[in-house]
Amino acid sequence: MIAGNWFKTGMLMAAVMALFGVVGGMLGGGQGMLFALLIGTGTNLWAYWFSDSMVLRMYNAQEVDAASAPQVYGIVGELVKNAGLPMPKIYVIDEPQPNAFATGRNPDHAAVAVTTGILQLLSTRELRGVLGHELTHVKNRDILTSTITASIAGAISSLGWFMSGFGRRNGEGGGFNPIASIVVLILAPIAAMLLQMAISRTREFEADHGGAEISRDPRALADALAKIERYAQGVPMEPAEAHPATAQMMIINPLSGGGIRGLFATHPPTEERIARLLAMVR
Repeated sequence: MIAGNWFKTGMLMAAVMALFGVVGGMLGGGQGMLFALLIGTGTNLWAYWFSDSMVLRMYNAQEVDAASAPQVYGIVGELVKNAGLPMPKIYVIDEPQPNAFATGRNPDHAAVAVTTGILQLLSTRELRGVLGHELTHVKNRDILTSTITASIAGAISSLGWFMSGFGRRNGEGGGFNPIASIVVLILAPIAAMLLQMAISRTREFEADHGGAEISRDPRALADALAKIERYAQGVPMEPAEAHPATAQMMIINPLSGGGIRGLFATHPPTEERIARLLAMVR
């Protein structure tokens, strides 16, 4: 599983490079391709080292410790012992929607973030199940792939900037080549497809199963998912709506709208997740 996640991350970075190179070549010839590949290389390096901190800043997440958040800190401390993991950094997001996610490069550089809404909504047992789910993402080392995919939107924005400043002029010297506009229209669904290919829906099932084992209470996680799903649908999360590519990091899809946001719906049906957890109880 770990090797597979490294492979997915490498393929994702290669796909971003290929996308930049192809579009750069279309719009600027050999020089444009070289310039675009340089941007793509910089984007990949930046995403590997800094995409986790970028996502945490997007959500204005605040780091907490045992003194400022004793409940969640104590639960995570207990669960990492069960999972054989180092202690991650813990963040709280001041948002009423109940949700949570994990991010980071690897278990030694990981962070778990929860919203104030989830802390208020769930019981201690249910919160243990959710945190076990997020720590399974850390243990399976799929947090890097998940976090890097969230930075693709920024890469596409950079590519749009590249096209506007480096696009070919038409024969009369006025305006940009119409192909640039066509490429812009194609890029958004391509980016969504890359996200879908990089993030397997099965990883949520695996994290549910692992979270139930770490917390030793599959019914509590099932109850937590049902509660979060019910409340999240009626409580918008502004940072997620502003950055829909980050939605796949959450334990439950935080997006309220349809349209283009539906392309980023990488979560399997909550009912099926709950059914699988209850099967573990039986």
